[in-house]
Amino acid sequence: MTGPATDRGRLLLLCALATAVTVFTATVPLLRDWFDLRVYYGTVDSWIHHGGHVYDYRVPGTPYGFTYPPFAAVAMLPMALVGPGTAIVAALLLNLAALAVVVGVLAGPALRRHGWYGAALAACVLALFEPLRDTFSFGQVNLLLLALVLFDRRLLTSGRGRRWAGVGIGLAAAVKLTPALFIGLLLVAGYRRAAAVAGGVAAAATALAALIAPDASRFYWTEAMWDTTRVGRLDYVSNQSLQGVLARLGVESRAVWALLVVVVLCVWARRVRRAVAAADPTAAFALTGLTACLVSPVTWVHHLVWLLPSFAVLIRAGHPRVAGALYAVLCTSVVWLWFDDASGVDGFLGANTYAWITLGLFLRLPVGQEADRWRRASRSTNATAAPPSTAAPVMPSAADRPDGPSSPGEVPEATAAAATGSTSGPGLGGDRNASSEPTRSTRPAAANPQSSSARASS
Repeated sequence: MTGPATDRGRLLLLCALATAVTVFTATVPLLRDWFDLRVYYGTVDSWIHHGGHVYDYRVPGTPYGFTYPPFAAVAMLPMALVGPGTAIVAALLLNLAALAVVVGVLAGPALRRHGWYGAALAACVLALFEPLRDTFSFGQVNLLLLALVLFDRRLLTSGRGRRWAGVGIGLAAAVKLTPALFIGLLLVAGYRRAAAVAGGVAAAATALAALIAPDASRFYWTEAMWDTTRVGRLDYVSNQSLQGVLARLGVESRAVWALLVVVVLCVWARRVRRAVAAADPTAAFALTGLTACLVSPVTWVHHLVWLLPSFAVLIRAGHPRVAGALYAVLCTSVVWLWFDDASGVDGFLGANTYAWITLGLFLRLPVGQEADRWRRASRSTNATAAPPSTAAPVMPSAADRPDGPSSPGEVPEATAAAATGSTSGPGLGGDRNASSEPTRSTRPAAANPQSSSARASS
């Protein structure tokens, strides 16, 4: 990281950046008036204090209500004990904590090297990211779900607390359906135990919700889940999924969308397997987040917080300029220029800008860079710690290990240790001889395209 050499210079730079960020956010009409949080709070209040049904509540003056699985409403029950102001403060604090977890998993070591200066710069940059701005101003939950999923990624790769891996993904899948794709990631990657834990937690949470709110559960799983109109118009410009692109083109065939989803899932499975074989867990999780955004029928702009791991992968792979350029576009709110009319070539390209970025990252995100970094470190360590070995180290694929990979990041560790004749590390069962290791937004009521009254909860 280059910049001012003195603390005084760094402080002045940060003050200038903070001022620029404040001016930018003050001049772009992005305040959402806690719309989604008002949906959550109103739903719980109506359910607990007024005897209403979870899926009957509507925000006053709008047709929009609760759209998540019933367990999400159960998890939000503590809001029944506080007022709306306290709920807003709690949502802000929870999202800040979740963001800290996400940044810690994706870039913790780098930020620790640069101390307060790096953390402050990161805060300024993150404050510009439109999906994050929307998440905070809507009072949304996607950042919390991303933190749960990435915490599982840390458990899988660190070796500490691996038996709990899958709990975060299971809870996230019980709150919203989209994160369930990460259970598929665990299966594709060979983490059978973690996948079982995730599936079990999701099933247990869903069963708990059915016991607490049986009528709501019955209605959601038989009716509400299949009705996308409860969320909002599919052709609304904020919907940056493949379904949104098709809807803005006027393609109403569900068969076309289903075919695209199957193609995307096939490519996802292939790319994830390659990432796992290359011992690159961050890329595998990033690809799954990208895929979830593409295949979901509705991917509002604030859902694109799931793209954050992809930028970490790009920077780590040595493509900071590409990451910076794409990130900058996602800060601009450019898709709203086609709020009124997304027709024509310019509408096809511009109104779907975020979808094109997601698709491009999905197809071209580099994988294997994390393993390469570990291999370089391993060669450096071996050069000073042991004489060169004439035998090439054996690097097993996930399929070669009877219980699946203990960790996507362990292959390079085994490679490093093979030159010295033993392997060790989390999940490897102690030292072993190397020779024995095989290795929503819908049509708005006002002209302002970013008015909070134009949002459906999702």
